[in-house]
Amino acid sequence: MAIILRLDRVMADRKMSLNELAEQVGVANVNLSNIKRGKISAIRFSTLNAICDVLNCQPGDIIEFQKDTAGDQNAAK
Repeated sequence: MAIILRLDRVMADRKMSLNELAEQVGVANVNLSNIKRGKISAIRFSTLNAICDVLNCQPGDIIEFQKDTAGDQNAAK
């Protein structure tokens, strides 16, 4: 199972740069870059709220859950 971050896709759809998003959200570029690259283990709801507000999107547009089907089959045995 894995959580996939799709911030890069949403930013591209909105034609927004990392610097522009960071400025509007009020978060450091390096922190948004880590979110964009999936190099985080947690995100504050306040940050997610600000990102969704600026990008006019839902949290589900940025965060996706992918189930590991092979692992589930092994766990059922």
